[in-house]
Amino acid sequence: MEARTQVDRIYQHLLEAIVRGDIAPNERLRESEISTELGISRGPLREALHRLESRRLVRKVPHVGAQVVGFDRQELIELYQIRENLESLACELAARNMTDEALAELGAVLTRHEQYLEDQDGQFYIQQEGDLDFHFNIIQASGNRWLINLLCDELYQRVRMFRFQSAHRPGRPRQALEEHQRIFEALRQRDGELASLLMKRHIRSARNVLEQATEETLS
Repeated sequence: MEARTQVDRIYQHLLEAIVRGDIAPNERLRESEISTELGISRGPLREALHRLESRRLVRKVPHVGAQVVGFDRQELIELYQIRENLESLACELAARNMTDEALAELGAVLTRHEQYLEDQDGQFYIQQEGDLDFHFNIIQASGNRWLINLLCDELYQRVRMFRFQSAHRPGRPRQALEEHQRIFEALRQRDGELASLLMKRHIRSARNVLEQATEETLS
């Protein structure tokens, strides 16, 4: 149990560092340096790296070892095409299936996000996972197990990595919050068609921001 807990801690530490860019895309993950820095043995570290690889955040490169994945424009387009269509479907289902309690909790999440944005002078949007994530809550509320598995498990952390890149682009944080608020209002009104349309537009807008950022990085 203790070994498992240690692996979980290492995994979570590296996960957040990668998602937030503290460990840069394409950076090599040297086991000796990480184990020394964290004061851990290589066994649990390797298990944590394997889990990160299964989440598509780390890849094994011949003659190099473990390396953080980079940002690929085609992958970005493909992932956001999936998000546009599947998260808009999740919105439509959530409008039908969300309990009043779940709606109230989602409203509380947005209130927390609004306060965080004000504390950051509108420069950065909160990027926490799970129950504090607006998108995660809606997908869970859809009640569709296939959507939940794909979007909240298999692709979730890779998408978070992309989302973090747009979280501090000029003007985007406040725009994203306003878009979330409009989606929430449609959900509150139980208007699945409108909620679905707004979510699709929201994700497309985020994709446009990321595509521009990618072009600037590669130019």
